[in-house]
Amino acid sequence: MAKLARPVVAGTLIDEPNITPEELQLAVRNHSMPLEALRYDITPLGLHYLLIHFDIPAVDPTTWELSIGGHVERPLKLSLDQIKARPATTLAVTLECAGNGRARMSPRPLSQPWLNEAVGTAEWTGTRLGPLLAEAHPHDRAVEVVFTGSDRGVQGGIEQQYERSLALADAIAAIELPTVEVHLSNVYARESFRARSVVSPVVRGVISGFGVGGYGLAVRALADILRAS
Repeated sequence: MAKLARPVVAGTLIDEPNITPEELQLAVRNHSMPLEALRYDITPLGLHYLLIHFDIPAVDPTTWELSIGGHVERPLKLSLDQIKARPATTLAVTLECAGNGRARMSPRPLSQPWLNEAVGTAEWTGTRLGPLLAEAHPHDRAVEVVFTGSDRGVQGGIEQQYERSLALADAIAAIELPTVEVHLSNVYARESFRARSVVSPVVRGVISGFGVGGYGLAVRALADILRAS
């Protein structure tokens, strides 16, 4: 039988086995995947683990937009219909909560008290992120893509939005087409802290120091790569 303990702040390490009211609130709001579902390659709908961090937002699909901004040359805004009209890819992806198994920790952090069932595999269909980023033309100083959701809430007494990030190099590596990095100025002649590239390890080539003419060189280089393949 669960024993209620005194209220504590989210993120606090709990040095006793007592279940707190905050954990009970999370447990009734969320649920794990039944381990019987492991017999399926793709987790059936309704059996996926569910984790809701903040309030569930009301989203109107007719007015919702995807905005790409920040350190980019061409900010983009796309409606849901515009995204659906783009080439689509379906991937089977396994997801596991980063806190899976935390209920067995001692002391344990205050959050959803998972045992081992916060995992599942789903087929996800959508347009690829890489071409969208290519259209937006990230600046040289951009290093990460930050995804900001519509859901907001209070954690640790602070109102915040749900956000996660992805390294720009990882986003570009996900593109199936060859990519070439272009710098208008000579990146190798810059100050030491700027004479670097965060994406050069995942592109097919780097063109640097030719001004806007570098874009034309990149197009020709990509055409040669595609013809050779």
